[in-house]
Amino acid sequence: QVQLVESGGDLVQPGGSLTLSCTASGCSFADYAIGWFRQAPGKEREGVGLFRKLDGTTFYRESVRGRFTITGGNAKNTVILQMTNVVPDDPAVYYCAKGPAVLKLEMSDLREELYDIWGQGTQVTVAS
Repeated sequence: QVQLVESGGDLVQPGGSLTLSCTASGCSFADYAIGWFRQAPGKEREGVGLFRKLDGTTFYRESVRGRFTITGGNAKNTVILQMTNVVPDDPAVYYCAKGPAVLKLEMSDLREELYDIWGQGTQVTVAS
């Protein structure tokens, strides 16, 4: 069974850092983008960024560029979302999803309809 599992969600201080992991099983995703998305209460889910293991391609939405980094993890079929300098707009449920093989490296690559397998999400909370 093909599935994605996120982990690492936690309470983080403003300005702090947090690392989320997405582990895929049942299939190799090296040729496809793995996207990270988030959904805050009362808001629509939005794309955060993506990573393609085949060639290390990344793309980020403007609001997280320079603060978030997506890389391939040391474990096979793992993708890491490193969050730094966390701000009050960052708390949400974070999801990873398997996406397209062909990328334009623009926001259209983060349209949800391009992603067919989703994890269950992991909660990130920012301390007030």
